[in-house]
Amino acid sequence: MKSQLNIETIYKNKEAEHSNDQFLNDVIDGLQQEPKHLQSKYFYDKRGDSLFQEIMAMPEYYLTRCEMDIFKNKTQELASILMENNTPFDLIELGAGDASKSLHLLQFLKKSNADFTYMPIDISGNILSVLDQKLKTNIPDLDITILEGDYFEMLKKASRLSSRRKAVLFLGSNIGNMEFEHASDFCVELRKNLNKGDIVLVGFDLKKDPKIILNAYNDPKGITAAFNLNLLERINRELQGNFDVKQFEHFQNYDPLSGACRSYLVSLENQKVTIDSQAIDFAKDEVVYMEVSQKFSTADMEELAVSSGFQTINTIQDSKEWFADTFWLAV
Repeated sequence: MKSQLNIETIYKNKEAEHSNDQFLNDVIDGLQQEPKHLQSKYFYDKRGDSLFQEIMAMPEYYLTRCEMDIFKNKTQELASILMENNTPFDLIELGAGDASKSLHLLQFLKKSNADFTYMPIDISGNILSVLDQKLKTNIPDLDITILEGDYFEMLKKASRLSSRRKAVLFLGSNIGNMEFEHASDFCVELRKNLNKGDIVLVGFDLKKDPKIILNAYNDPKGITAAFNLNLLERINRELQGNFDVKQFEHFQNYDPLSGACRSYLVSLENQKVTIDSQAIDFAKDEVVYMEVSQKFSTADMEELAVSSGFQTINTIQDSKEWFADTFWLAV
């Protein structure tokens, strides 16, 4: 037993080293580009998870409440599509977080005696441990397989673990955290990892009053700013960086024509930052591109579906018609 534990410890340590190497490589590569950029997937360490929970609770951040409206009040409509042919399935959630919305769906499916396994996928081991404890408390008899890692790696793993039909949840307008062309590539790759007849439920934040959208990402308390700046602090903690976070400022804008809401960090002075002995120069007023939060029209959603090998079978909106959860069938 001791030998087995040692092997497992070595394996986990090697995994952690690989993850840290990838983080370092991505950060250095991004900051050497023109313009500089950082990948938003690295927002989510323990502190980042906590800040994002605060963001979701903000009165300005309507997205969570709108999609929660769908999952709380239209649960039967969602579940009926998943259970339509009454066969066993794997319910896979990409970027599951704490499953605050999908919890309502999971509870309804269990009460309806649906034969399914819940497979949450997330890059954050911290949030998955929170999720695991939450589900054990709220749905103790839930069949669950936790998958920590990148979406497509874990989707492949899910396929190896089970040959049952797949129903994939991609909620929270996570599809909007990519440039439109990258979102299209993502959907094509998603289709490649599914079989004909599998279904996907995608959450889309819809185009609306530009002021409502901008306020959701530029809150007066500065929580979104702290969320973005935390990535610099994470680099300091984990990659031996020496960012002076006070010398960077969060900036947000929204283009209602393209639907792109973008966040940046602005360097407030000429400065040099060292990350793992690698020096990076920042000019005064130079921006680091952090994230896009894309908003969609009905035509945008349909274009993504058709171009990537899916057929739209149902679209469910919240009571304000600000958000849409759309079912796609793999064809």
